[in-house]
Amino acid sequence: MASSKNNQTIDNEYIISKYMAYVLDHDGFPKSVYKFCKETDIPEDVFYNFFGSIESLNKGIWNTFFTTTVNAMNKNKEYVEFSNRDKMLTFFYTFFEMLSLNRSYVLFAMKQYDMPFKNINQLKGLRIHIKDFAAELIENDNESKHFKLAKNPIPVFSEGAWLQFLFLLNFWIGDESPAFEKTDVAIEKSVNTIFDLFDNTPLDNVLDFGKFLWKEKTMWN
Repeated sequence: MASSKNNQTIDNEYIISKYMAYVLDHDGFPKSVYKFCKETDIPEDVFYNFFGSIESLNKGIWNTFFTTTVNAMNKNKEYVEFSNRDKMLTFFYTFFEMLSLNRSYVLFAMKQYDMPFKNINQLKGLRIHIKDFAAELIENDNESKHFKLAKNPIPVFSEGAWLQFLFLLNFWIGDESPAFEKTDVAIEKSVNTIFDLFDNTPLDNVLDFGKFLWKEKTMWN
């Protein structure tokens, strides 16, 4: 840690806060670490104590969203007793609440480039975190199953959780409902559908989720 000229302690959260404000205030991303540090009174050497580049800072913001979400969940003493389904629901609800608190920056960041795959590049670290989180849930669930055939494939489940997140992120970006209530519905339906698929009771929820997506797609068009 270090201190700026106004004796403000500089850490990764301080840098992230200044960076997000810079992006929104300037309606664009800084061209270099030097320019960003000069305008925010952050010593450049201190910046490099936490982030190696602007690109790593962009990724670090999403990693911080994840860790803040997990820390918030773990503060709930009842969370440890939740079922895996409820833990996943809690994660997505909490994570998208975090995104909503920072919606202006997130929308700007996800539309930085004209090519969507370049915008997703900043999510590489988050992808690892979400897949690891999902893998841990399914590992715990498999431990309670005595027969190998009844156990769920961890790579499939974790990759599915990541694809589910990308769907929900895209949905949330386009959600204009009050308090993003449609995103909450999408979270509930998608999580329940995935868990029902793994529990081999998928039909009703899959059809319900499909109808929901079709309705939303029709409204968008």
